Formats: sequence, C-alpha cells, structure tokens
Amino acid sequence: MRALPLVSAFCSLAFLLHAAPETPPDQGGEKKAPEATTPEPVSKTGSVTIQGTKIDYKVTTAKLLLKKDDGTPRASIFHTSYLRTGAGDSSKRPVLFAFNGGPGSSSVWLHLGILGPYRIEMPGDGTTAPTPPATLIPNEYSLLDLADLVFIDPVSTGYSRAEKDVNQNEFHGVRQDIESVGDFIRRWVTEHDRWASPKFLLGESYGGIRAAGLSEHLQSRYGMSINGTILLSSLLDFRTLMMGEDDPLTYQVYLPAYAATAHFHGKLQGDREELIQKATDFAFGDYAVAFAKGNTLSQDELKQLAETMAGLTGIDAGLLESLRLRLDPTRFRAELLRDEGKVLGRFDARVAWPADGPPMPYPQYDPSYSLAYGAYSTAMLAYLGDKLGWKEDSPYEILTGKVNPWDMGNGNSYVNMSGELAAAMRDNPHLRVLIMEARCDLATPAAGINYSLRQMAFAPESVTRRIQRVRFDAGHMFYVNPPDLKKAREDLAKFLSQP
Repeated sequence: MRALPLVSAFCSLAFLLHAAPETPPDQGGEKKAPEATTPEPVSKTGSVTIQGTKIDYKVTTAKLLLKKDDGTPRASIFHTSYLRTGAGDSSKRPVLFAFNGGPGSSSVWLHLGILGPYRIEMPGDGTTAPTPPATLIPNEYSLLDLADLVFIDPVSTGYSRAEKDVNQNEFHGVRQDIESVGDFIRRWVTEHDRWASPKFLLGESYGGIRAAGLSEHLQSRYGMSINGTILLSSLLDFRTLMMGEDDPLTYQVYLPAYAATAHFHGKLQGDREELIQKATDFAFGDYAVAFAKGNTLSQDELKQLAETMAGLTGIDAGLLESLRLRLDPTRFRAELLRDEGKVLGRFDARVAWPADGPPMPYPQYDPSYSLAYGAYSTAMLAYLGDKLGWKEDSPYEILTGKVNPWDMGNGNSYVNMSGELAAAMRDNPHLRVLIMEARCDLATPAAGINYSLRQMAFAPESVTRRIQRVRFDAGHMFYVNPPDLKKAREDLAKFLSQP
C-alpha cells in the first residue's frame, strides 16, 4: 500500500502501569501473569438542565486496563463516563460510546463541544476565537437525558497509554485501533452490566472509519449488536481525500463545499441549496467527463468548463483554466478571499483570518484550527482537574502525532469501510446509520461520504433505507455554530428515540 497522508480531522498520578515483579511459580510449576495497577476511578455527582428538566448524573473518570489472553497488561484506556441517576431499568437506557478521529485525537471535541453536560462557550457564530481562557457553561443540548455517555480516548491520546514493554505501534493502525477500542467497549459493557442496554456509536472525522469498523467487529467478534452508528463529519473511503492529478474523485467531492463556502462569503449569489445541487450535478456530470477526456479535452471545452466552474466556486476562470480545472482545497482556501488579504479555514471554511506573510499560492496556516485548539485544550484540562478531580503529570494529548506512522493495512489499496458498514447492516437488520454532514467542511467534505454510500451498489434497499442524512451550515465541528448545535441535538434525539 502506498503511504497515505492522514486526516487531522481536528486532539500527580504518575503512570502507575508498570508490570509487577513476576511471582514465584506455584507448586504446579505455572507462573502467574504479571499484574499492573491503574489509578482508582474518580467519581463525582452533578446535574444539568436539558429541555427544561433537571438531569442528575454520576460522572466517572477512569483508566480501564486492556489485557492479552494470558492476562498480561497491554494498555490503559482513559475514559469519562456519565450515567444518569434515578433513570430506572438500565436495560432500557441507551449507552452512547463517542470518540473523535485524527488518527491521534482525544475525545475532547465531542465531549466539550456537543455531547457532554458542559460545553465551551463560543462567541457569535463560532468563527471568532473565545477570549482565553475559554469558559465552560452548562450544555442544555447534551444527550444525557436520553442516553448514558462514554467518551473514549484511544491509545496514545488523552491519558491513554500502552503498557510498559508493550510496543505502542500495536495500537496505531486501522485494524489495531478497531480491535483495542472494541475490547474496551466489551469490557466497559461487561463491568457495568450493560449487555442488555441499547448501544450506539458516534465517531467524528476519522472516528467514522473507527465507528464503521466497530459496527462489524463488535458483532462478529463478540456478538454485540449495535442499535445505531452515527458518523459526524466523517469519511468511509480514503480515496475521496487523496488528491492526485490523475484521479478526479477528490476534485469532484470538494466542489459542492466550494460552492457553499463561496456563498457564505458573498462571492456567489442566489439560493444556496440550488447552488450546492448545481455544483454536485456538475461535479459528477460534465466535470467528470472532462477528466475522462484528459489531454484530449479541447481548448474551447476547457475554457467553457472553467467559466462554468467559476460560477460554482467564486474562483477566477483564468486560474481554473491554467490549473486545467484541478482546484485542490488548499489552493481554494488561499484564493477565494485573496483580494481581501485573508485565508480560509480547513476545518471550517467560514473562518477567514488575515493571510500570514506575502501572497502565497497556499495558506501557511489553518485559522479554524487556531481558533479551536487552545480553547479546547485549556478547557479540558481545567475541567478534568477542577471539576472532575483527575490530574496527571503526563500531558493530556489533545491531538498528537505520536500515533504516526499509522498502519493503513496491507496491499495496494485505500482504506474503505463502506463494505464493512454494509455487512454490519446486512447481518443486523436493526442497525441504523445517521450521517451528519457540514456544508463548509474542507477536511472531510460531505460529498465524499455520500459518494461512498452510493457505491454500495449491491446493498439491498432494506439496508440503504436505514441510512439517514442531516446537514449543517458550518464546518467540520459544526457544533461551534449555535444554530447547528441546537439542530444537532434535535436530530440526535430523534435518531436515538427511533425504534
């Protein structure tokens, strides 16, 4: 397999996880497996008002020790669990397991952005950075009234770490990651007596790859059927993100996001949804045909297509012609507001900040990442220490490159979880899927995952009808925009409540 760049989706209790000295053999000559210790869980109580109702809960921060078959410690998984108190029969109460992507991201974004009982207070429409230090406020849009919440930090993210003498690369790969997170979910469900409870997965960005794989893995490996899988600003097929001059797919899937972004910034006029649909039709129609023609495309055809594309992207037709219609998202971020001396965000293309330095073909930074990273990092550490009572000497890895190189698997192919998701839905006729996509997302554009879903050519209608889609105005982390956050709560509540 060729090396692939990774999507950053966009992030003293000394590490007491060393194996204990080996115990002497017993009379039978057998050795006991080495033991490891983890810090004791820390539990607190709290309450939050959701939809006008006070919800009481217990929150627990803890590390769960994963073990090999012989009991040898492998890794400790840091997680935060919220269980509603006084909720009655736990077998009727759903459990939602949530994680972000990266690879290399902790679950802080979903935790403090949309799902947990506290969220970061973002000014305006989420395109302006909050004054440091960021403030946490009660989250009236949390899902804690409807489901218990478990936020998972995969190995090497957050406070999760591989055990002493265990190679951390055993966890840094598509299959390795699915296996370890799946083992965590199995153990958590067992230890909390929740096998009889409805179970949901929610993955953001690369977390969608993980969630799709887990939907199949949990069922085939442990017999654990999932009720619902939620893919938030996600992807299923890495080919949709791998830019190449000889492969038009990535150029195609980004076009609708260019149209939505140009409309937001006033470079295009008219009805936004009609514009996005025109861009989609063009991307998979005349645009695709033009790429198929390659260097046999006439100059007149090229000129006409460039003019059409300019009307869908807000980018100068002459530049598009010189690029032979190959407009990558990084170049788009530099070009759309070049006359204003601004560059756009990758995660949220609504964010436009001053360009850094002299005019360049490509932006030197991502303002939407700059806007969010410091705020979420500071807020998470303050929340863990001040409110939840968990502190460590080791850094909390919000978003780390320590997981690289990430093992994408064997063979000359791209990672594609579409087939595994379809298989999970085939084998579990009650599994439903919710796709949450954002119009101004230039990290994992919405048209990419929709392309992947269309390629489930042999999936029967009984499978495809269980896939739902909802769309939001902002970018990758659309929940920083208050109207999108409110809508997300409504869409998720409806999805969780469906039979």
